Amino acid sequence: MTVGTSEAAPVPIYDGHCHVASTDFIPTEFIEDVVGNVHRRLEAEGVAPRRSRLVDAYVAQHQDHHADQLVKEMDASGVGRAVLLVPDFTLRMTAPLSIEEMARRHHEIRLRHPGRFWVYLGVDPRRGPEGVDVFERLVGTYGFDGLKLYPPCGYSPSDRALYPYYEVCAALSLPVFLHTGPTAGSLDFAPAHPLNVDQAARDFPLVDFVLGHGGVTHVDVAAYLAAFRRNVYLDIGGFAGAATPGGWPAHLRHLFRLGLNHKIIFGTDWPLNRMSGGLGRLIEEVVHGPQVLAGLPHRERALILHRNLLRVLPARSRPVPVS
Repeated sequence: MTVGTSEAAPVPIYDGHCHVASTDFIPTEFIEDVVGNVHRRLEAEGVAPRRSRLVDAYVAQHQDHHADQLVKEMDASGVGRAVLLVPDFTLRMTAPLSIEEMARRHHEIRLRHPGRFWVYLGVDPRRGPEGVDVFERLVGTYGFDGLKLYPPCGYSPSDRALYPYYEVCAALSLPVFLHTGPTAGSLDFAPAHPLNVDQAARDFPLVDFVLGHGGVTHVDVAAYLAAFRRNVYLDIGGFAGAATPGGWPAHLRHLFRLGLNHKIIFGTDWPLNRMSGGLGRLIEEVVHGPQVLAGLPHRERALILHRNLLRVLPARSRPVPVS
């Protein structure tokens, strides 16, 4: 699926940052925590519903257990493929499924929707050597495409306990996607600063590290890393929900004119903003709107919208050759 431009051939759109909107994978505890901040803002503006009602609405939006609604939105908005991230919250929050069960379920989703998804499997380095064995086995069994880290759960991405995972990633050419910036209020913000990945990026030059939200929060530091570490990339997931001066279209317009478009990966963090237009609105404003991509050369649009993602994926996962 592609979007046309006047300059050259149509540009495929791949979303490098999605989640299955399901309480089977995203703990209700996490959702309730995030809703707390939303409710506080609405309360200050004098328009807040009961908190329990808001929680119910968010939980209701997380019942797409087979990713059918996500695929429907992808079809409608012209997104050809997407990365499904599987964060491992199981050592920090009450989770209904083990990481092994979540891996199996995501494999079943890929079988249900062939050719639509890549999967980055989550780990927590505090699982010890057994966790490395489990990760390597699951990646081998299901042919997953990357590793997902959630440092706010309480660890640095340069923790030496992660190095055996990075060795697996180096051997299999798997990218590492890590959350940076703020998150649910009960989790730890300090480990999510993007500079924490610097040591790991230096020690594993053959592993590509993607800074989740790096184009949205801590942008100066994240852009600095992407500019000077050849194996560090920026993700813009969550851009539509960020508090940025002048609004997010102006923010992205500025970001895409810093000379870093060879290092920026388009992503939405779906189901974030699902209640306010979903993928359709975001794709329309980013791709077709007058502020964000308008005026960029065709080759730079292609880098942001799909080519950079293909560059970090293992060769076996690429649907088309990288040109």
